[in-house]
Amino acid sequence: MGRKLLLIAPTCDGEDVGEAWVSYQWASRLAERADVTLLTYHKRGARPASVQLPGVRVIEWQEMALFTRAERLNSMLKPSYVPFYFRARHWIKMALARGETFDVAHQPTPVAMRYPSPAAGLGIPLVIGPVGGALASPPGFAAEEGSNPWFMRLRAMDRYRLQFDPLLRASFETADCVLGIAPYVGEALASLSLKRLDFLSETALDSVSEPIVRPGGEHVVKLLYVGRLVRTKGVRDLVRAMHLLADLPVTLDIVGDGPDRSICEALAEELGLSSDRIIFHGWQPKAALGKFYRQADVFVFPSYREPGGNVALEAMSYSLPLIVVDRGGPGSAVTAECAIRLQVSTPESLAREVAESIRRLAADAALRNRMGQAAYRHVKATGLWSARIQRIEAIYDEIAASRGIVQQVGAVYPEQLSQEANGTDGLRQR
Repeated sequence: MGRKLLLIAPTCDGEDVGEAWVSYQWASRLAERADVTLLTYHKRGARPASVQLPGVRVIEWQEMALFTRAERLNSMLKPSYVPFYFRARHWIKMALARGETFDVAHQPTPVAMRYPSPAAGLGIPLVIGPVGGALASPPGFAAEEGSNPWFMRLRAMDRYRLQFDPLLRASFETADCVLGIAPYVGEALASLSLKRLDFLSETALDSVSEPIVRPGGEHVVKLLYVGRLVRTKGVRDLVRAMHLLADLPVTLDIVGDGPDRSICEALAEELGLSSDRIIFHGWQPKAALGKFYRQADVFVFPSYREPGGNVALEAMSYSLPLIVVDRGGPGSAVTAECAIRLQVSTPESLAREVAESIRRLAADAALRNRMGQAAYRHVKATGLWSARIQRIEAIYDEIAASRGIVQQVGAVYPEQLSQEANGTDGLRQR
């Protein structure tokens, strides 16, 4: 418990999903090994982080009320981050002025690379990430992406902000280490002069159960998709692939919901795919997902713009072979021994390649089992939270060593605060 850690993690909630849940995982696990001060805000109606994390010093604010009902808009754009940024930055300055010191500041969320860090430029060794996003869709898919909500198209602004927003650029360029969730992040940040760039998935698994050996022999091969139903997840292409496999004894369970569900259901009906061939289960609670993973033979996740790889980790923990697109997080989370990784250019080519991959695995039960066991070994070795925390602690130590004696960090605080008082804080000058 010797390390003093300033953790900046908006929307930290172990009872929520998405980034709020990811923030909670980082906070709860790091608090077991360090003296953590958490800066966060909580959603209205949710249990505050101070209640969920009784052993952590929590400084939190409540989110803005304006966008609380627009859940997807709120989740993507995070309008409450603006007041949080200024409140958190002010709190850090005042804490430093009172003589508090921190060995390192770490901001693991938001994952998207569009949010400046309130700890940037204040003299504290800073780690940002794992960050991701900023993936563009292949041009061949543009015509079919009109069903996404209008605000999803605002993501296209991210790459311009990384080039021209001085506040955002300074956050990344002054950080001692930027963590990307997969190697593609290096391409997105190529225009910045980073001190250090490492790669680490944004989330992990608590544990894995015993490996599963599935029966061989001839039987109906069960395919499984788990995730939101939006165009970029490739579910339409998976439905089209099923149409190309009319001669094979395969079924597909689709677990999830979203704006593309009605389109996928209509497409399945149009292609003559019966309801026992493709089953749309809708959203399912996390506790119910294990049944679907255990009953499946192959996990198919043809998302062509997927920043993270958590769903791939879940599938591997159930000893499943995978079919994924080699763009973003899922392709980086797997190996060639446990997954078929697809290239993608158009909807037609994606559907054809998914179908060919399913055909290959459906015909060879021994191959499915070999890949499934390789997937289990891979996730057990690399995909657990224990491994994530050990890795981040090693990064903290390396940063401290590169700066010299940790206590020297505090010596720059008064000078930095004096500069800001005189209006010379480069992060505030726009």
